Amino acid sequence: MRGIAGDLTIRPAFNRDGDGIADLIALVFGDYPGCVFDRAGEFPELDAIADDFKADNGRIWVAVDDQDRVVGCFGVKYDITIREGELHKVYLHPAARGRGMAQKLMGKALAWLGQTHPECETVMLWTDTRFEAGHRFYEKCGFARTGESRILDDLSNSSEWQFRFDFAAYQGALKF
Repeated sequence: MRGIAGDLTIRPAFNRDGDGIADLIALVFGDYPGCVFDRAGEFPELDAIADDFKADNGRIWVAVDDQDRVVGCFGVKYDITIREGELHKVYLHPAARGRGMAQKLMGKALAWLGQTHPECETVMLWTDTRFEAGHRFYEKCGFARTGESRILDDLSNSSEWQFRFDFAAYQGALKF
């Protein structure tokens, strides 16, 4: 998909969106040297993506064009025991960037998290150290690096940084 057809719509993802999300992730990975997309080995959840998020008290959304092609995705899972949300599958097609779509997807996820899990205290995420544009986006949205990092045992030899956001303070600020 080179261009994006028409206006973009955000909707909850269905299991059938796994192939479109896989294509999107593969496209984004292609922009980063050394990033290898291995769906079967490292992304089996894409075979039932909506069920995967639901099983972890979460939800995933997709941005689609007027032909229902996935051009963005954004998910959040929630750990009830530690009152923490975790962002997952945050990807946006290069042709969809610069339109405010990432902020809209983030807003949708945080609004859902606050409505569904109002006791949530923090939101965190792990992001590949190579995804510098993503780091700037998270920081612009109020996330801060925690100083924690991890190395994954994957084909891309990924190293990730953790970011965290004080969700309780965010929710409190929305109530004034």
